[in-house]
Order: sequence, then structure tokens, then C-alpha cells
Amino acid sequence: MSAGECGLLLIRLTFGLLLAGHGAQKLFGIFGGPGLAATGRSFDALGYHPGKIFAVIGGLSELCGGLGLAVGLLTPLAAAAVIGVMINAMVTVSGAHGLWIQNGGVEYSVAICIVALALAAIGPGRVSVDRFLPWRSDGWPAAAVALGLGGIGAAIALSI
Repeated sequence: MSAGECGLLLIRLTFGLLLAGHGAQKLFGIFGGPGLAATGRSFDALGYHPGKIFAVIGGLSELCGGLGLAVGLLTPLAAAAVIGVMINAMVTVSGAHGLWIQNGGVEYSVAICIVALALAAIGPGRVSVDRFLPWRSDGWPAAAVALGLGGIGAAIALSI
């Protein structure tokens, strides 16, 4: 395995598992997270009604999107799930606070979106589940699917 393949695997595993953990915090209250009831109340306060349903959607998007990226399964769709959640976070939580995270800004969410989009564009690599599937893909079409579906999902959630 080349250094590039090892590097891609390292990015996918680290990034994907951390995102999955973030989703598990929302859904199950593990890793010091608030759990579903508290996350639902937070979503209600942000204007997502019913908050608990949106908390499930957001948590599952992070959990499943993160796991998909980690193992390289349906990579453009996993990236789309992550991108959609982060667009919502930027619009409803951090967008009004500028760029930098110390002011509550979008810096972190932008970085997550770009890494997810880049993974869709690059593809999951040789050490991935997608490698064995007939629909494996990378390049501009995969990146467009990730960005397009993530944007559409975010727009739907924001319009409800």
C-alpha cells in the first residue's frame, strides 16, 4: 500500500469516526454528549420543529455519514449527509458569528464540509468497501453528487 493510500485511509478513519462519535453524542448521550432528549430541545430552540425528529435526522446523518466515510462505503452519499448537516449548522448556529471558531463562527463547519467534499472527489481509495462495489466512483461527478444532495437536504431541512 502506497503512502498516499495510507494517508487517505488515515484521513477517512480519523475524520469519519470522529463525526460518527459526534452523532452518537446526539443520539445516545455517549462520549459526554447530551443525548436525544436534550439535543431535541436544542433543535427546538433553533427553530427545528419537532426538535426531536430533527435531532434524530442530524444525529443519524453524522453517525451514518461518518461511518460511511470511515469504511469507504457509498462515499459520495456519506459525504452528502455530512455536508447537509454542516450547512444547517452554519446557517442556524454559527453563521451570524463570522468566520473564526473562538467567536462561534463557521470555521470548523467549513473545514468539515471541505474534507467531506474532498473525500468524495478523491474517492475512498483502495482500502475501502466501495472498491468492491459496482457503483464505486470518484472525481467531479461524485463531488457534484455529494455537494448537490447535501445542499438539497440542507435546503429542505431549513425550509420546513
